[in-house]
Amino acid sequence: MENNNINILKRIPYGMADFIDIRQHGYYYVDKTRYIPIVERAGRFLFLIRPRRFGKSLWLAVLACYYDLYRKDQFDAIFKGAYIHSHTTPEKSSYLLLRFNFSAVNPTLSKVESSFEDHCHIAFYAFGEKYKNLLDDSYYKGMERMGSSSSKLDFLFKYSQMKGLKVYVLIDEYDNFANTILSQSGKEKYMELTHGEGFFRHFFNVLKVGTTEEGSGVGRLFITGVSPLTMDDVTSGFNIGMNISMSGPFNEIMGFTGEEVREMISYYCDNGVITGEPEYHYEIMNRWYNNYRFSGKSQSRLFNTDMVLYYINNFLLSGDMPDNLIDHNAKTDYLKLRHLVVTDKEFNGNFSRLKEVIEEREVTCTINVSFPAEKLSYPDNFASLLFYLGLLTIDRTEHDETILTMPNEVIKRLYCEYLREGYEDTGKFMVDISKFRTLMRRMAYEGKWEDLFDFLSKEIREQTSIRDYLSGEKVIVGFLLAYLNITDHYVVQSEAETNKGYTDMLLEPFTATHPGMKYGYLLELKYIKRGEYSEETKVRKIEEARKQLNQYKDDARLQSINDKITLKKIILLFSGWEMVYMEEVAGFLHRK
Repeated sequence: MENNNINILKRIPYGMADFIDIRQHGYYYVDKTRYIPIVERAGRFLFLIRPRRFGKSLWLAVLACYYDLYRKDQFDAIFKGAYIHSHTTPEKSSYLLLRFNFSAVNPTLSKVESSFEDHCHIAFYAFGEKYKNLLDDSYYKGMERMGSSSSKLDFLFKYSQMKGLKVYVLIDEYDNFANTILSQSGKEKYMELTHGEGFFRHFFNVLKVGTTEEGSGVGRLFITGVSPLTMDDVTSGFNIGMNISMSGPFNEIMGFTGEEVREMISYYCDNGVITGEPEYHYEIMNRWYNNYRFSGKSQSRLFNTDMVLYYINNFLLSGDMPDNLIDHNAKTDYLKLRHLVVTDKEFNGNFSRLKEVIEEREVTCTINVSFPAEKLSYPDNFASLLFYLGLLTIDRTEHDETILTMPNEVIKRLYCEYLREGYEDTGKFMVDISKFRTLMRRMAYEGKWEDLFDFLSKEIREQTSIRDYLSGEKVIVGFLLAYLNITDHYVVQSEAETNKGYTDMLLEPFTATHPGMKYGYLLELKYIKRGEYSEETKVRKIEEARKQLNQYKDDARLQSINDKITLKKIILLFSGWEMVYMEEVAGFLHRK
């Protein structure tokens, strides 16, 4: 698509966390500065967890620009037009900023300590260079005498206290390298890092002392990460400051609201970058990227920041929506979490919990704000971790219990990939993915659905290890979901609601990226326990399935799908792990 106005349009800050660059070089910025006064009122030492790619680093950059004494004269240039520009607080431009980003630390076991020390020493050097006009020779001489990063941190706090200076400490990705060690090297190495008298634990002990001493040089502290695991382990329970992760007022501090996404879409539609109706694109992003809720006291649902920027940025780059709606970078981040369910080629205790999410579509739990890695296998702790990582989100509260669910299509597909790769990594089940994709395409474009289910049924018969995991109707549905989501031809929904009840499985064609698809599917799955199988039971189950499929002929939603493509009705009957019958029920809906 040719766009002659592209040079005057606001660019998309996809993957960017430099607030000054975004503000001064024509990037689209969703203003979150209204939260600065709220953060000030919340407390001096704060801890905020959000999933990956939700804008944590950019938020810290906003805080740094607002509070940094060094940038006092740049305030108008940076913040003009933002909320905070006309709603400043007394603490504006009054701190010396000390910033750490632990994603820069090398997680290789033989290098992690030296890399950590190097990163911290660079931060102290940058601090000294930046504030030369406020520091005297005793600071630099004292820093030279200090060896470890912990001793340098302690010295900086004491020096600031004596000189009447206030330091704002910002720590981004505090748990990054620790989580990598946990996933790649195991719990034992992780415990060595976070327990005892290790360098990492000692660093946070010094930080904690700095926040508790009377007259301390630490004026404020803001820490971000993706889980509470490390903070619990390195401090024996989070006690450095206030955890605002699940506080209602901060639900929308990161991520985009529906209104913010609509405004962004309208801007690029009005300027000819995005073609088509704005609502069409909103509905796609709503299904794939929305529905995160971090506080049970807030009703607002949020879009993943980077996923929205990824989608819109593709129009700026190519004039069209992405071929793959799952950003490869985000997918890579989440796939690092495979250790959650597989350890040493065997399923660990969390696999059944993950299967439950897919099969039941929701989990009831108490979200724990703090728990150590050694207790990660506890059901509520594991579900809590999935919540903090963005793999589950708050759906509702019933009888004082929190119900968590998968937030969107992206996360559902990641779950399915976890399940498939879990089966593969443990040797329980493997299929020829290339052949399966071919059969999915034939199913989508030619209506040849039998070949795919014959293939899957044959593989189950021949790979006996999988049979122990296939018992019960919901388990079979979850298994099918995992494999029917290998491609993005369909948005696959289990128990999709209609005005006549709930369908077992709806394969709705995703024509936005596959406009030539001709066939969708409505699957009714029936199950007979192996010990209860008989021909009479088989006939009865098949008849039940036919009646259930035929009752959907007047459903408005299914009719609207069938008006565009052919929607086939399919019966699948399982006895235990074995598929014993399949049938296409003729005459679905009346085509217009």
